[in-house]
Amino acid sequence: MTKAETAAAGLDLPPGARVGIIAGGGSLPVEVAAGLAGQGHPPFVVLMDGEADRLAELCRYEHETLALEAIGSLIPLLKRNRITHLVLAGEIKRRPRLTQMRPSLSLLAVIPVVVMALARGDDGLLKVVARGLEARGIKVVGAHEIVPNLVAAEGVLTRATPRKSDWRDIEAGFAAAKAIGALDIGQAAIAVGGRTIALEGIEGTAGLLDRARLLRGHGRIAGKTRGVLVKCAKPGQELRADLPSIGPQTVEAAHAAGLAGIAVEAGRSLILEGPATLSRANDLGLFIVGLAATESGHG
Repeated sequence: MTKAETAAAGLDLPPGARVGIIAGGGSLPVEVAAGLAGQGHPPFVVLMDGEADRLAELCRYEHETLALEAIGSLIPLLKRNRITHLVLAGEIKRRPRLTQMRPSLSLLAVIPVVVMALARGDDGLLKVVARGLEARGIKVVGAHEIVPNLVAAEGVLTRATPRKSDWRDIEAGFAAAKAIGALDIGQAAIAVGGRTIALEGIEGTAGLLDRARLLRGHGRIAGKTRGVLVKCAKPGQELRADLPSIGPQTVEAAHAAGLAGIAVEAGRSLILEGPATLSRANDLGLFIVGLAATESGHG
């Protein structure tokens, strides 16, 4: 079996594996849960209170709700439910407020990990959390290992294809996205007319695209048409969580911002709700292209 065929087959979970999902917002937790159930591993879902937003679909599986400030209860919760593997899936928009955490023995055990994680950027936080979980006997696996069909392939994925000018935007946006990724700031950039005009910050990709739409509407990029959103993994990124992703909403927002298309890093980015995302891009005349990765897909 080739490397590509092995990846397409998904993660080979051992017999008796019990997989948990830390579920944040968006469709990724739903797709991971469905992928696990389809492989004969019905998941146990930990719904992050105030973050998970596809409750009707997630609550069909065994589940419990956990507040961010109750993070000290996570390890006992996972152990109590015999979880051997864990997937971190979906967006969590805020961090726990340390002053609202209830003192407990389980919290005292993880406070060093939490404090160290909060002192770092997003990718540093994810690496610390993953190491902390694995030190307690729970293997952290990536969503892309469970549902490899979500991983962006290399090449043009839509009917529309980039023009020569679009490739200049892609090159500029890719360089900018990698640069801010190295600083652990964001994963995306927008380039128009061969230069970068907006970078992703704490507001995320949706906020970035809305900012670009306003810039175009206010005439700040007057005379420049088209443009490209580029998303890629941060250099050395922890790939088991927070992989760059796009979905139908990304396509809609890119179109509203007047962009010609979207470029993502192949093998290191996810296309959520794949058929719907590509179909909507085709309907709107946008291109989606997977760029050759600059690092191994395994991180």
